[in-house]
Amino acid sequence: MMKIGELAARSGMAASTIRYYEQEGLLPKASRGANGYRVYEEAALEQLNLIDTGQRLGFSLDAIRGVLKLQGEALQDGLMQGLDARLGEIDAMIGTLQAQRQALLDSRERLRGAWAQGQCMNRAELAQKSQYCEGEGEPGAGVGRDVKAA
Repeated sequence: MMKIGELAARSGMAASTIRYYEQEGLLPKASRGANGYRVYEEAALEQLNLIDTGQRLGFSLDAIRGVLKLQGEALQDGLMQGLDARLGEIDAMIGTLQAQRQALLDSRERLRGAWAQGQCMNRAELAQKSQYCEGEGEPGAGVGRDVKAA
């Protein structure tokens, strides 16, 4: 049995976070000692570690709450479904980030190319969408106008 201060120290979480998780149903209600202080079982530390792991893996508190309510085979199935869904989300984010990275590389090269030729780019040319963002256009197309003519 431990008071909230000890649980906070052992879990690395603030006491206010622990109280919030209890209020939100992520952590069972603590019993109260004779002095009225919250008293937690060792299982509360394990549950806080599970919540922390879930959050570090990108799961929402609602998703974590849902898994914590499951038992037996439903728990196994729920965990696998949650992990598979999160992996799908991460794969989609990786694809988006790769496309954004390529668009940034294209923009940088367009700017370098224009500047090397003594040209600058107007706002419309700078805003030209990359083929990696919209699936259209040529990287570097329509680059620049002559600086001297500007």
